[in-house]
Amino acid sequence: MKNRRLYYLSNIFLCLIIGHGLISAQTPTPEVTPENQVNQTAVSEENLIHPGDLIDVDIVGNLEFDWRGELNPEGFLSGISYGENPIYALCRNEEAVAADVAKAFSKILREPKVIVRILDRSNRPLSVLYGAVKTPQRFRINRPVFLNELIISSGGFTEKVSGEIQVFRPKNLNCLNVVAALNEAVAKDILTTDNQDKSEKPVAAAQDDSSQYINIKISDLITGKKEANPRILSGDVITVLEAESVYVIGGVVNPKQISFRSQITLSRAVASAGGLSKDALAQKVTIFRLENKSTKIIEADLDKAKVNPAEDFVLQASDIIEVAQRGRGKRKYPPLIKAAEPVGKNTAGLPLRIID
Repeated sequence: MKNRRLYYLSNIFLCLIIGHGLISAQTPTPEVTPENQVNQTAVSEENLIHPGDLIDVDIVGNLEFDWRGELNPEGFLSGISYGENPIYALCRNEEAVAADVAKAFSKILREPKVIVRILDRSNRPLSVLYGAVKTPQRFRINRPVFLNELIISSGGFTEKVSGEIQVFRPKNLNCLNVVAALNEAVAKDILTTDNQDKSEKPVAAAQDDSSQYINIKISDLITGKKEANPRILSGDVITVLEAESVYVIGGVVNPKQISFRSQITLSRAVASAGGLSKDALAQKVTIFRLENKSTKIIEADLDKAKVNPAEDFVLQASDIIEVAQRGRGKRKYPPLIKAAEPVGKNTAGLPLRIID
């Protein structure tokens, strides 16, 4: 009952703090412009070129050199072959890439004018939220969005929630580090009006990036700690961790799987399963416990546990508790419990939600 109450309270508090996240998430972020170097505003991550974007390169007045396509796995425009080096476009803005293309074509064309545009952003990597939420989903993110909004969009937590969330951020599927480098450069006023200068440091940051894990406590998210409510980016995989379980079977009113969040005793586990059934033998309880790849059998007596706390065994994750029943023989081996298949094995089948 206590765990159920905490579960409901967590969802209520999360609903209360979502308003702040929504307001923050929907605030538009203007692009950097070369005209106001001293008071430049923050760079928008969404406006940089991402994996999966459809890119159009228009060499004005020279149709035979126009190009349209996606980045190759290394982040280069694979269809542009002029120049000494391939043109790197991952996590750069359209103007910076256009300047590099123009420089490459200047060897065969006189003062080429180049326009680079992102035509389609819909193929950017999807983010996934699954685990102990009511509606696991995939998300196509087209604007800034934070963790709490996605959890609310997925119906909140289930009763199996453990209290922790893990965000896996794969390498080179977003441009957050590049934006941080750009904005740091803006703050230090080291950017110039030259597009190549504006992109050099961010490109290095993207190439040096690596995958990372972000671990979050749900209690911190509920209390509004900023670091517990990170911005979610394209390609992020969010897992709301489920609590490990114990299983209560046999002579109980409601045989069930119980989420294991903290220390739980034998008598509490039986009570959570509705208490003893009419045919239960309270003096004959068996705990099957997996230890070092073998099963340990512990005999227990619920009547003794009522009067002597030392007899009320503290359970461990994955314990199976069987209360004996009249007319049924004693089990010698642990029963086979079929665990639920993790949702993450088939994220492709999850519903898709677009965050605009």
